[in-house]
Amino acid sequence: MVVPLLLLLLSLAGVAVALLVPGYGDLVLLAGPCAIAALILWLRAALARRAPAPDWILIDGSNVMHWKDNTPQIDTLREVIAHLRDHRRAPAVIFDANAGYLLAGRYQDDHVMAKALGLPEDRVLVVPKGTIADSYLLTVARDHDAPIVTNDRYRDWAGEYPEIAEPGRLIRGGYRDGALWLDGIGAPA
Repeated sequence: MVVPLLLLLLSLAGVAVALLVPGYGDLVLLAGPCAIAALILWLRAALARRAPAPDWILIDGSNVMHWKDNTPQIDTLREVIAHLRDHRRAPAVIFDANAGYLLAGRYQDDHVMAKALGLPEDRVLVVPKGTIADSYLLTVARDHDAPIVTNDRYRDWAGEYPEIAEPGRLIRGGYRDGALWLDGIGAPA
């Protein structure tokens, strides 16, 4: 935020010199647009500081898609995403590479899955073939200090990711009498 402010002040000084000192009138052709650009950068930086950080929550897509009737369904994920958004959370989904085969009978990449879920592509990850999604999921959760919506306990990963034992780190959920429930995240939507 300091750099855009310094650029703005320097550009305004250039405009002042161009307007006040004889023979420097052409400087306004450079200093004027620079002042406008610096003002835009400074305003963006100021507004970005005020915006609260998203309240990230990760979804173990390969686990959650089986919650309803123990069959992989994209609608189950859509419902969980809508529920989380209704509670002012910013969901992101990570899938095993075979998720597309389970849902649609063919491989589906991040773009296709994001479109199906109504999420931006940068919030959906289909891990590379031959890779276990758990390590990606747990690493992203650690990096963003985000909880994970899943019924997996990740017992095999507890040594490497001890934070999963913290209360609220793993959010269980499912369906009771046809209604979605998530531990600690509001009443069913």
